[in-house]
Amino acid sequence: MRSLRITGGEMLLPSGVVSGADVLLADGHIQASGGGSADLAFDASDMLVLPGIVDIHGDAFERQMEPRPGVDFPVDLALRDTEAQLLSNGITTAFHGVTLSWEPGLRSLGAWSRMLDALEAGSWTADMRVHLRWEAFNLDALDTAVADIAAGRVHLLAFNDHTPSILHKLTDSVAGAKYADRAGMKLAEFKVLAERVGAGADAVPAGIDRIGAAARAAGLPMASHDDYNIERRDAFRGQGARICEFPLAEEVGRSARSAGDYVVMGSPNVVRGRSHLGWASAALMAEAGVCNVLSSDYFYPAMARAAFILAGRGVLDLARAWGLISANPAAAAGLTDRGSIEVGKRADIVVFDPATSRAVLTVAGGQIAHIAAAGAARLGG
Repeated sequence: MRSLRITGGEMLLPSGVVSGADVLLADGHIQASGGGSADLAFDASDMLVLPGIVDIHGDAFERQMEPRPGVDFPVDLALRDTEAQLLSNGITTAFHGVTLSWEPGLRSLGAWSRMLDALEAGSWTADMRVHLRWEAFNLDALDTAVADIAAGRVHLLAFNDHTPSILHKLTDSVAGAKYADRAGMKLAEFKVLAERVGAGADAVPAGIDRIGAAARAAGLPMASHDDYNIERRDAFRGQGARICEFPLAEEVGRSARSAGDYVVMGSPNVVRGRSHLGWASAALMAEAGVCNVLSSDYFYPAMARAAFILAGRGVLDLARAWGLISANPAAAAGLTDRGSIEVGKRADIVVFDPATSRAVLTVAGGQIAHIAAAGAARLGG
């Protein structure tokens, strides 16, 4: 692995933004700041030099696996394209939000196993990890999920419970068709399946206890998803879940933050100026200190753009805004070796052109993983 020196630019260090700082990357780590000889040099003058982005909740990869209902592609091919998207957007660590549901098709047990196998078989530049989105009613797959956790194939567990919502939406044929199409089933057949699964509600609490215990034994970070009230958030904190994903009400997020939890919202919410589901404003919650982590959710390019938007609004400076997508998610996931530009940490760095808000260079684990034409012109021996 060749060494790389990044010179000049506006570099975000733990002490703040420093003009003209240099950093040396070698052997996959940040070796020194303030200079040093290297095989390659990158002139970052007039650029922003920032820590690599850490995405702890993203499921945009699903569109590469199944771009249209019933049209699927090999997982390794989908992941190759996904990795290219990640790196071109400055995302060096990605927790793929893989839903393990009772639904056939894209979120089935078979799809889960194929995804994990492809990740383990491939050679990746981005650090791609598994965020198990466990559907609470999927009791038939509980043994597999627990075994995969024990085997170290899962890196973050999130408690999900979309079954009651799905059952409600199935009363509307238009809304229900979305789920039936994703499962590759006729609506009537899907309704029968959903109602059968829903009838097992009495066994769900024990299943949650079991998978929670498995995650605690493995030392996994845990999250609860779509918490609709404070009591629910408190219950999952009791399981060890210190990440509150997409709280449905601001008071839930505020309660979670007051308890020391991480509160995650979606970057697309910031970029679009609103939630696509009509929920709370992520920008306002970030500025109020309620949301302290932003994720890609369903659109990778939104992460960096959201941080730049927040910095431009003037309430948060660049360091705090970028921390929402680097240092804070790294801490939430227990990754102490990344999220900031410091000697000894993993060499995950992205250089952005502030004029275009585009990544011109992404370094992941010390490797040049993405370079745009504007960046290639700045790279020398």
